[in-house]
Amino acid sequence: MEDVGQESTTDHSPWLRLRASAVHLYTASGAVIALLIMVAAYEGDVVKALWLGLAALIIDSTDGLLARRFRVSEFLPSFDGARLDDIVDYMTYVLAPVLLLWSSGYLPEGTTGVVIAALPLLASSYQFCQVDAKTEDHFFRGFPSYWNIVAFYAIVFGLDASTVGAILFFCSLLVFVPLRYVYPSRTVAFKKITVALTALWLLGYAAILFQMPAPGGPSDLLLNFTLLYLVYYVGLSLYLSAKMFQARRAEEEEARSAA
Repeated sequence: MEDVGQESTTDHSPWLRLRASAVHLYTASGAVIALLIMVAAYEGDVVKALWLGLAALIIDSTDGLLARRFRVSEFLPSFDGARLDDIVDYMTYVLAPVLLLWSSGYLPEGTTGVVIAALPLLASSYQFCQVDAKTEDHFFRGFPSYWNIVAFYAIVFGLDASTVGAILFFCSLLVFVPLRYVYPSRTVAFKKITVALTALWLLGYAAILFQMPAPGGPSDLLLNFTLLYLVYYVGLSLYLSAKMFQARRAEEEEARSAA
């Protein structure tokens, strides 16, 4: 937790409580954005929906930093900001993007489409209720419900319904596989480069949207750049997961040798 200088932990002035409330309101605004994404989806404006998705990503990337900077849990101890964050994340990262895929024709038709759409909703419901979904050393356990990113690339690349369905099925299974995924703004290992690359990826996301829905769509160079970030993210997550597994196995072997 950061030191904010002159402010005492016992100073609960109306201004500090108001400032903490503003941070929570900032987080809660993501719920409104989720509604607007779903409205845009029903109106068939996928580009607008993706722009709104970018706004949700920016809010989610910065609200935690603000909450720690302004120590909102100290000045509003009766308000559970973590629960609010989970509710908003479920709406913006799970419900809204799945609805966007459904309404835009990126999922199979009929019963198959219903089942495929239900998988991420159910898997993420399970994940969001796990007490260790976010580890103490700031990793996500299991696929971190990035369905908004899945939806973004499905739309940008114009993937067919069967391919999108297969991706949703596979990623839903990964929710239950206890690999550790990097928390971009908090995982300590390689944090500076991860934060920098994440910021560049967000700029790449925006640049891609600026080129849509123009004929020809986004440039291959821009798309490949953003995909390289995903390769980095997955590769780093697998590397750190393997490193942790090896460390634990070494500890277990040492404990058995000492017994």
